[in-house]
Amino acid sequence: MTLDWHYHRNGCVTCAKAQDFLTRKKVKATTTVDAKKTRIGPDEAVAMARKFDEIYASKGTKLVHLDLKNEKVDDEQLKGLIIGPSGNLRAPTLQVGKILLIGFNEESYSKVLK
Repeated sequence: MTLDWHYHRNGCVTCAKAQDFLTRKKVKATTTVDAKKTRIGPDEAVAMARKFDEIYASKGTKLVHLDLKNEKVDDEQLKGLIIGPSGNLRAPTLQVGKILLIGFNEESYSKVLK
């Protein structure tokens, strides 16, 4: 399995969990971006997120699924899900086709990365 894009930060515990999952499942990224070197701010992140059909965003044990094709989501709600405490796009973020995975949730990763 190959995913289109992987945004991660070295030294991040959640990013390490995501990378461990990807390694175990033998999933490779076409493009990998280091979040420490390439920061994606709120406006750019929202514009990027709007290009996707679905978003799975996890924070802690909470998982939110957005169907952007059929749901109206305002920019502030979207920012609340995809922007981290640094004010930039949260890491890890994965792009798989028209699906965006924000954070790490094994259930959503397993569902999308078949």
